[in-house]
Formats: sequence, structure tokens, C-alpha cells
Amino acid sequence: MTCIAAYLYRNGKRQEGDVYNNPPTDLQPGDFVWIGLLEPTAEEMTALQKTYNLHPLAVADSRVLRQLPKVDVFGDQLFVIAKTAHLENDRIYYGQTAIFVGEQHIITVRQGSARMHSDLRAHLEDSPQLLKHGPDYVLYAILDFIVNGYVPTVQTIEDSVLDMERHMLSSFLGRDEIARLFHLRRQLILFQRILGPMSEVTGRLATVELPVVNEKSHPFFKDVQDHVKRVETTVEGLREIMISVFEASNLFEQQRQGDITRKLAAWAAILAVPTAIAGIYGMNFDNMPELHLTYGYYYVLCVIVILCSILYWRFKKSGWL
Repeated sequence: MTCIAAYLYRNGKRQEGDVYNNPPTDLQPGDFVWIGLLEPTAEEMTALQKTYNLHPLAVADSRVLRQLPKVDVFGDQLFVIAKTAHLENDRIYYGQTAIFVGEQHIITVRQGSARMHSDLRAHLEDSPQLLKHGPDYVLYAILDFIVNGYVPTVQTIEDSVLDMERHMLSSFLGRDEIARLFHLRRQLILFQRILGPMSEVTGRLATVELPVVNEKSHPFFKDVQDHVKRVETTVEGLREIMISVFEASNLFEQQRQGDITRKLAAWAAILAVPTAIAGIYGMNFDNMPELHLTYGYYYVLCVIVILCSILYWRFKKSGWL
């Protein structure tokens, strides 16, 4: 069933009745209909178009999932598209909520959105004084509900990045972790392409005189815009942290390789002493006076040990060993 809920609200209170199949014809000032649909068919949208005089272009856009957030004006009605987002297996999946707003109706069409509006509707119905503001307040509540859904997504990515940052400080990032870091960064870049238009939509609703939107509702939409901007700031900060984690990981790796290189060079220098001395006395010459010394062997060993010890002490003091 594509119709999730459809009710008439009078004085902020829900009225019983099937307004989806039997649209009300005796609406009074202040009354409005709120219909929630999930992936409706073309026939269902055509029926709503005729009943509520929806613009054909808006109806067509509501069924196309690959839309960016926007707000359009069609006569005395508004058409708003907002994008939902949820994180699953390190990937952000997007849904779409198209909203038709008139003086006495608000219709939401969800496509690919995992978050239902049931809790939101129940929360608003518990506050009839809020619902008395009309469809524009419901529009604000839906947009605020969608934007608040961005926060868990960003927080989950933030926790993952901070975990990688802590891991990077204690050890080194592996190939899989670096690949995951760049994957999350790409997800945030794509997410920013949604946040920008969402900020423009809420900004326009908060500042521009539009049909259906009462001037008293502008502060509410301004509040939603502030939420979007906070999410944008967090996402931008996360991208910078990701770059810093990657650069710091590279620096630590270079430092580790430098330490290994210095240690190898130090041991090579130490081993070069006995190698050089052994090479000299290993030459096949008969006229080498030291070869006939009674304690020549022990003298050479002492010299080797002393020189190697001096080199070891110097390298140790300089931090190479």
C-alpha cells in the first residue's frame, strides 16, 4: 500500500475519515489535508494531481529519484524536493522526499527513503497548537526531520575517522585502512553536493516571500538552515581531518623507514671495521711483519673490539641505534 497515512486536520486536531479515497469537499478556513505516500504509482499520482490541482511538471519530478533539493513555485502552490541520507556499510544511501504544499493540503511522496514520518506525525499530533499553524509548519517539521537525520550519518563517519586517527598514532595504517579512508572521503564529497542545495532550499524558504509560507514561519526555516550549515561545517572538518590523518600516516611511515635506514647504516659502518681489517690481513703477502708477532692475533682482535665499541657508542649517542 503506497498511502501510508492520510488525514484531515481541523484546529490542529486529526479528524477521522478516509481523505485519500474520499477527498473532503467542505474544508473550512484553517483546515488542511496531510497525505503521506511511499513510492506511488503513476496512476495514483495522476489521481492526486486532478484532486489537488498539482502541476504536471512537479508530479513528474516527484517520481524521478535523481533530483537535487529544490523549491519551485507553481501558481499558489509550492513544490519542494529534499534528500534523505543514511549510512550503511560505510556508504551513504540517498532517498528523496517530494512535498506538494497548498493552502489546505500537504502531500509527501517518499522514494527510496528508509525513515518513515509516522513518529513525526505522532509528535505533531500531540501538539495541536503547532499543527494549527497550517501546512507551512508541517513543511518545516518535515525538513527539520530530514536534516536531523543527517546527524547520525555524519557522527558515525566521524567516529570511524577518529578511531583511525587513534590507531594511526599508536601504529601504522594498512592498505585496507587507507582505502577505507579515501572511500569515506569520497562519500563526504558526494554528501556535500546534497548539503549545498539543501541549504539553498531552506534559505529561500526562510527569506523569500513564497505562496503558502507565512512570514511568521520564516524563523523556523532559518533554524533548519542553521542545522544544515552545522552539518556542512562538520563534514568539511571531517574532510580536513581525513587529509591530516593520511598525511600524518605518511610522515610516520617515512620516519619509520628513516629509522630503519639509519640503523642499517650504523651496523654496516660497525661491521665495516672487522671486514676491512680482516681484508688487509687476509692478503697473500709473505712480507707482512705483523703476521709473525707472537700476540698479533690478540692485538688485532682488541683493535677491532675497541673500534667497534667506539662506533657503537657514537651511533647510540646520536640516536641511530
